[in-house]
Amino acid sequence: MQTKPENDTDLRLKINRETARLPWTELIKHFAAGNVVWIADTLDLVDVAVRISHDDKASITAWMESNQLAKVSDLQAQQWLEQDVQLWAAVVNPFILVQQEKPAAPSGTTLH
Repeated sequence: MQTKPENDTDLRLKINRETARLPWTELIKHFAAGNVVWIADTLDLVDVAVRISHDDKASITAWMESNQLAKVSDLQAQQWLEQDVQLWAAVVNPFILVQQEKPAAPSGTTLH
């Protein structure tokens, strides 16, 4: 029996350990091969990676329809190159999932 994505703690820990912050320039060759997928900063990178690993079509489709998940566009790639952007990245073979750093909470805001 296959584990549900939300209960797959082993995979979640593995992906979390392998997540890294990389400069866009290191990902360009993967972008050229069509293997880089952008994830909105409103989503959790590790959760998305786990759900893609489990082929959770319902979640993936919902994210794509709400413009929270898409292949990196040529325009995005060009802007990231010009801005020398660093991205969080996780690998779900054959894809590299990337996400820009989440905006900082406003000063004086306490996160729980």
